[in-house]
Amino acid sequence: MSELKTNKISTNDQNNVAIDNALGLKSYDTTARDALTSVAGDTIYNTTTAKVEFYNGSAWVEAGAGASLVDIDYLIIAGGGGNNGPNEGGGGAGGYRSSWNNETSGGGASSETAHRIATTLNYTVTVGAGTTGNGNDSIFSVITSIGGGSGGSSGGSGGGGYWNNGSGGAGTANQGYAGGNVSGNGAPYGTGGGGGAGGTGGAGGGSTVGAGGDGVASTITGSSVTRAGGGGGGSEGGAIGSGGSGGGGTGSNTNSTGNATNGTINTGSGGGGTAGLGGQSSTGGSGLVVLRWATADATIGATRTGLTDGGVQTDGSDSYIVFTAGTGTISFS
Repeated sequence: MSELKTNKISTNDQNNVAIDNALGLKSYDTTARDALTSVAGDTIYNTTTAKVEFYNGSAWVEAGAGASLVDIDYLIIAGGGGNNGPNEGGGGAGGYRSSWNNETSGGGASSETAHRIATTLNYTVTVGAGTTGNGNDSIFSVITSIGGGSGGSSGGSGGGGYWNNGSGGAGTANQGYAGGNVSGNGAPYGTGGGGGAGGTGGAGGGSTVGAGGDGVASTITGSSVTRAGGGGGGSEGGAIGSGGSGGGGTGSNTNSTGNATNGTINTGSGGGGTAGLGGQSSTGGSGLVVLRWATADATIGATRTGLTDGGVQTDGSDSYIVFTAGTGTISFS
């Protein structure tokens, strides 16, 4: 059992506590501190840094370090969906979430609210990869964009329907649109286009091939760039579906133009749809995480282990950084 040992503690009528001698906190070096099982409010003296530190529930923070709250605007796009083989609709774009400049998020949603962070704390960043199946999620702190759906599957935006799966996959509310449905299964078996962040995938069926849904434009990096288009549908011998604006892949036509194309990297766009026994797979484009803040308010940490970025850029009175791959943690000061 722990014991409190003191020579003299006294109180006064101001409800304060007075200690005759200096208060001695328990001392640990950083290694011993990190080995503790701590709860929020625990306070120590760190002999490695020669600082008083407290545990805030997730990390040790220097007492009196002057942590401040900063609003971070963001654009978070998940990896796009692709296709695993023949007779699949266009891949859906990755979920699209934005708080910047009152620009829309995916699925026709309004701009979100900037994320308020505290300096001195660490925040997770993950850039979702595009795949031949459902794309991978992208994350900043507690904000997650859902990976795009492969042909016929739900996701951030849904994949397009195909001959034995007539309905396009659903999109995620406030992130992306559904893939296009298919009606009629006769040759040349046209498939539906994948949903994009800015529009539903086109319908397919028979000789009709759906185009990919359009993406959404953002100026968070200074100029307007459209991203997160859906993949176009494919067919066995008829037309091919065009990819949605913002990087959606083109569908295949196995009797003439060959394989589907992939979604453009770092746009979260869907891969093109496939059709026929000879159709090969396509891959969705990898996602993206962009963060922007007032330069006067904060500085992002120089060490961003596990993440790929292009360094801090400036646009007017703001700074921004673009993460293009990886997963890791960041902090601001």
